[in-house]
Amino acid sequence: MKVDLFDFELPPERIALRPVEPREEARLLQVSDAGLADLTIAGFPDLLRPGDMLVVNDTKVIPARLKGRRDTARVEVTLHMRLSGDSWAAFARPAKRLRPDDMIRFDAGLTATVAEKREAGEVVLRFDRGDEELMAALHQAGEMPLPPYIASKRPTDAQDALDYQTSFAREPGAVAAPTAGLHLTEGLLERIRQQGVSVAYLTLHVGAGTFLPVKADDTEDHRMHAEIGTLDAATAARLNAARKAGGRIVAVGTTSLRLLESAAAEDGTIQPWSGPTDIFITPGYRFRTADMLLTNFHLPRSTLFMLVSAFSGLERMKAAYTHAIDHEYRFYSYGDACLLHRSDP
Repeated sequence: MKVDLFDFELPPERIALRPVEPREEARLLQVSDAGLADLTIAGFPDLLRPGDMLVVNDTKVIPARLKGRRDTARVEVTLHMRLSGDSWAAFARPAKRLRPDDMIRFDAGLTATVAEKREAGEVVLRFDRGDEELMAALHQAGEMPLPPYIASKRPTDAQDALDYQTSFAREPGAVAAPTAGLHLTEGLLERIRQQGVSVAYLTLHVGAGTFLPVKADDTEDHRMHAEIGTLDAATAARLNAARKAGGRIVAVGTTSLRLLESAAAEDGTIQPWSGPTDIFITPGYRFRTADMLLTNFHLPRSTLFMLVSAFSGLERMKAAYTHAIDHEYRFYSYGDACLLHRSDP
């Protein structure tokens, strides 16, 4: 499909630079066969039914943006996928002058060697320490990797360390937040459970590849960067049992949905999963798992807008986004949300 089909005009003032407080007051646009309904996140539990299964991504954002030096030259890197205990794939700026075996020095005594140079500014870095020692050093030397549409308008600060993390984050490894989950406070999750809705956890370590712009003219020519995910056997069994009993699967965020679809067999049975996925979902894709999707409002021409257009229909999503812009919804990571009902082709 032509990427131009997923373009739309978004006024810059619609981009949220901070989340709404309290979180439950964020707006929620319900998109279904019945049309559009303007609600708030506080009303989200009332849209669920006993027996439904809410699926959330429990990945935890790490301070993945690092500023360092190669000799006297400044280098900024953003880690995007863990390859081993001490090695990460990363995007570097400027990457042109980096060579294999170059050493980059960061704060807190942390150093890394360029183990491999890839295309489009991507490198593989091997750090001088690994696992928990590396994580501790990143918390000293790194900063929260806010998306460029926020970071270009204001500096990252201490509040972002709280705001850009879900209340249920527990598995370190993401370099971007699963932003739909930012709306779900502990109080809201408790209300959801009181409705007779179960909550299931999976992990997809969101990489920068999720947010990279689509530079190709046609979706067939775009390559997704892989992200590491885990869905254990017990969770897969709970999800399959809920569906068999007539419950709906409600995915919180495109990352949860992408991992569910990666783990689904052809008949829709959800299997355990552990490893990378580079699934790229565009209109025409046949969904096998989720019935509903809670997600934020995404960038024009992005892989995420393509995914929601596949889930609910391109024309319906264009109409929903036009409504959201006209009614001053807040867009992107710190913005408002929409609840999409699946519309099968």
